[in-house]
Amino acid sequence: MTGGLRYATAAGRWVLAATVLGSGIAALDSTVVGIALPAIGRDFHASVAGMQWVIDGYTLPLAGLLLLGGALGDVYGRRKIFVIGTIWFAIASLACGLAPDAGFLIAARAVQGAGAALLTPGSLAILQASFDPDDRPRAIGAWSGLGGVATAIGPFLGGWLIGAVSWRLVFFINLPVAAAVVVIALRHVPESRAPGPRAPLDAYGAITISLALAGITYGLIAASAHGWTAPEVLASLIAGAALLAAFCVIETRGGHPMLPLAVFRSRQFSAANAVTFVVYGALGGALFLVPVVLQEVGGYTPLAAGTALLPLTVIMLLLSARSAALAARIGPRLQMTVGPLLIAAGMLLFTRVHGDADYLTQVLPAVLVLGLGLATNVAPLTATALSAAPAEHSGIASAVNNDVARSASLIAVAVLPTLAGLTGDAYLHPAALTQGFHTAMAISAVAAAAGGILALATIRNPLRRPSAQAGRVPAGPALAGSAQGVSAPGTPATAGATPAAPATAAATPSKVEVSYLHCCALDGPPLRTTEHEPQQPQ
Repeated sequence: MTGGLRYATAAGRWVLAATVLGSGIAALDSTVVGIALPAIGRDFHASVAGMQWVIDGYTLPLAGLLLLGGALGDVYGRRKIFVIGTIWFAIASLACGLAPDAGFLIAARAVQGAGAALLTPGSLAILQASFDPDDRPRAIGAWSGLGGVATAIGPFLGGWLIGAVSWRLVFFINLPVAAAVVVIALRHVPESRAPGPRAPLDAYGAITISLALAGITYGLIAASAHGWTAPEVLASLIAGAALLAAFCVIETRGGHPMLPLAVFRSRQFSAANAVTFVVYGALGGALFLVPVVLQEVGGYTPLAAGTALLPLTVIMLLLSARSAALAARIGPRLQMTVGPLLIAAGMLLFTRVHGDADYLTQVLPAVLVLGLGLATNVAPLTATALSAAPAEHSGIASAVNNDVARSASLIAVAVLPTLAGLTGDAYLHPAALTQGFHTAMAISAVAAAAGGILALATIRNPLRRPSAQAGRVPAGPALAGSAQGVSAPGTPATAGATPAAPATAAATPSKVEVSYLHCCALDGPPLRTTEHEPQQPQ
């Protein structure tokens, strides 16, 4: 279904407002919860495992149900599912804010994640369906830019609320925004559905992948308390792996799979997603720990801890378009190799953080190098994943790439603290936390560097050919997470998640056409504005 709304009209602005606010509450939530972790841990006397579940309890259903959420909107109406997801998210946010203990909070976060899986895919899909094709790029650019502003404001607002009142306000603030989204959507957003006959939903696939991720995540987190050879740990990991294999069988044999595995027949697409998994896993696990260390070791206030990572967002906003343009000219391989190596260097610089964690000499250099690595890598990485997908699967490619990033962050948050020796109440002991943090940063650096090496070995630049104009390339998936994500905090966020502004690369006939895409890998399918021509690797 193609809409005809114009960007400059009042009707168009109302639709834009609803989608920006809707995706904004999910992005804001993922940004500030990581900053609130130390306060939550102290209030509930939670262990490191409990804090891991506060993050992963949300990311798990979001990653498992995201593709199903998009399909529900196509079948039953994008506005309807968007509104249901917003109400669901708001009710769960209220439950999170009223949580009497850590167990209740984790359960409420899981419900919140399921609501986000309904809400998140709808925002961009509504823009695609509602606006006139000539105005879609402008509307999506405004949506992405305003989303970036919301992500930048999140650490300030969240840190202030946590320090001035309570971490509970981080969840309560979602309620009035969600109410505004519902009112605006019901009054001003037109309903839309996918054209053609209604396709069956892949409920079995969604349930299977969600249970698989739950089993793997539980096993990885439980290993910190019970050891890797404990029966319950082994049983959980084996069950998760078996369910993951069952998911592949279901998607292969099903008539209407939510994840057509044929999309991975493209070597370039598979390689780009493998790099995404490794790099965003490194980011998600590392940035999960940064705000905790800044507060518990460096004595930062929640506001200061949230502000400390702000340069990441600023650098991404300033340089993503230029990085996309450069990749359009020279191909993505160089940036996808150098970017992860810079990310690894930034993580190694975090191993210098100790004592009072002086911002100018210890924290800022690491943040700046990490931000430069992200800006170098993210746009080419996402553009490669999307442009390499077969034409018949172009719509699913963006959702797959974002889901890979979220799943990587989910697993990394579960396993990294265990590998680094951060268990029990270690986060309450500055010396133990510092030592574990340094180990975690070193592990993450190795993983990020491995992503760069993997890109060098597997990514191929497209053949140069004449092009009348450059393709529009996305600035990349939001890192799902919080200060665990440049949903980041991730990540990888993203989500999570930091919506990044689409980049426009002006090309001459001698430059490479990456793809004619307008999209954001966080929330929905790309909008293809010209016919896709298969690229031949060099």
